[in-house]
Amino acid sequence: MSQPLDALTRSLLRAAGKAGADGADAKAVRATSVSVDVRGGALEQAERAEGIDIGLRVFVGQRSANVSASDTSERTIEEMAERAVAMAKEAPEDPHSGLAAPDQLATDWDIDALELYDATPEPSPADLQQDAVLAEAAALAVKGVAQVQSASAGYSAQDVHFATTNGFEGGYARTDRGLSCVAIAGKSSGMERDYDGDSRIFQSDLRDPHDIGTSAGERALRRLDARKPPTGAYPVLFDERISSSLIGHLLGAVNGMAIARGASWLRDALGQPVLPDSLSLIEDPHRPRTSGSRPFDGEGLPTARRLIVEDGVLQGWTLDLATARKLGLSSTGNAARSTSSGPSPTNWNIELTQGEQTSDDLIRDMGTGLLVTSMIGSTINPNNGDYSRGASGLWVENGEITHAVNECTIAGNLRDMLRAIVPANDARAHLSRVVPSLLVSGMTLAGA
Repeated sequence: MSQPLDALTRSLLRAAGKAGADGADAKAVRATSVSVDVRGGALEQAERAEGIDIGLRVFVGQRSANVSASDTSERTIEEMAERAVAMAKEAPEDPHSGLAAPDQLATDWDIDALELYDATPEPSPADLQQDAVLAEAAALAVKGVAQVQSASAGYSAQDVHFATTNGFEGGYARTDRGLSCVAIAGKSSGMERDYDGDSRIFQSDLRDPHDIGTSAGERALRRLDARKPPTGAYPVLFDERISSSLIGHLLGAVNGMAIARGASWLRDALGQPVLPDSLSLIEDPHRPRTSGSRPFDGEGLPTARRLIVEDGVLQGWTLDLATARKLGLSSTGNAARSTSSGPSPTNWNIELTQGEQTSDDLIRDMGTGLLVTSMIGSTINPNNGDYSRGASGLWVENGEITHAVNECTIAGNLRDMLRAIVPANDARAHLSRVVPSLLVSGMTLAGA
């Protein structure tokens, strides 16, 4: 029987102490993943992976180092600790590094309330293959779809355990079940592709394969006969599938690492309006059955619901212990870490206030402009928020979709764009980032 993860993390901490560390934290992850790809109704590829990763971060005074391994033998653990301490002694001093104070640590949580683990049996490769075959068949049944590039199904399960020398210890398990399909429509040089997919913690929540395949095929058809749009200033509607990228730029700008470096276009915006007055941006790491939920962060601090933006006004930064100390603030419980790296500030589940109109309403009201359904590349100036991205989607004329659009660039300034967004009411509530379609008026389009 493999060694329990809690025993592994304790062994890592004991070894760190014996090697001369002043403090340490340890993380162990046991993971299983299965993935299946089909093509032409037949199995094309199947993979299964199992393993344990362990990571140890040690502190020697104000110096630190991180090491990791996939071998869990006692000899490896002892060698890891010795190597980590030797590395830490050579590292530069960081006055902001260190473990949390004991009174900062999480002491109580209800892991069952988060519903991160589906206890139903792991799906067999045959079950996964069948889901992928059904999705592929549904896409091919859409008239005009020439082929399916890929149809894939997968499952993963993780056990995570974390412990520190200052008294924290905790763990949890999580599962994920996914299905996706990429369809291709058209012929020769006029081919276009699009996709659909779903990922859920619980198998019972996963969308029907027929629905996913049909949607992928229909989306590919909508992209045929694309043209370049005219150049000029037009309203742009970011489809719900990609609208969270706009909010992602805001989240990146209020990340403690960017603020501490002074490399953020929102570095002076605390307490100022950054969204329309009617909108708030909420982080909630305790939403059940959501991939971004967790009971504690990567430094053992409790996670909690917080307002990042309230009624349009920026309320605070996203901080781990080190960035909080640099800024003279307190951690927001947002440290994330892998076994091979130290913590960094990361957002959990995000939800933007939804509007009262449907995306069809916004299309009708925008007059003439662009509905963006996919983007490639980006040029974002982190210091002033200048924004430029390649885009494709659907052209809207007099409130109606007329044809597909590709090979264009949309540009603006994020500060101005986010202050002017108009949200629809079409956000999917199960996603980690619940962001509806977003309309931005007056963006610059460069096309024909």
